[in-house]
Amino acid sequence: MTEKFVLKRTEIDAAEGLSKTHFLNSNARRINKSLGDMVGLTGIGVHIIEVPPGCESTEYHRHYHEDECTYVLSGTGEVILDGQTVVIGPGDFIGYPKGGPAHTMKNTGTEVLRCLVVGERLAQDVADYPNKGKRIYRNAGMPWDLVDLDQIDNPVAGAKK
Repeated sequence: MTEKFVLKRTEIDAAEGLSKTHFLNSNARRINKSLGDMVGLTGIGVHIIEVPPGCESTEYHRHYHEDECTYVLSGTGEVILDGQTVVIGPGDFIGYPKGGPAHTMKNTGTEVLRCLVVGERLAQDVADYPNKGKRIYRNAGMPWDLVDLDQIDNPVAGAKK
């Protein structure tokens, strides 16, 4: 068996990618190419995502234990960070530190918004979806647990209750 450590641009371009729609937001649609999976990375996720015009990359959320970041390859859009909107385009880098601002991206242009997205893959994480009033608990090997924020006795600061 030959292990793959190098992906050539032609291979990346030819990869079909996986069409994803966020389970809490039907307008959060993207094509996802997991470069990290293709070379056997397990501790970090490395993805090229393509967000169609008018769509969001994901449901607005914040992670409490995992860092994430995005580098814009092409296209234009907006990143929303704790309710503040910033216009983004090719060459822009966005960091989402664990416990930092809630965030999402929206493609406001007429072309596909193409980004490199990198994030940790911890065995456990907690994330809030402030616009939905939900919190998700993720533990490796177990089903995710989605709960209403108003049912939590001590929500994390910044989470709507």
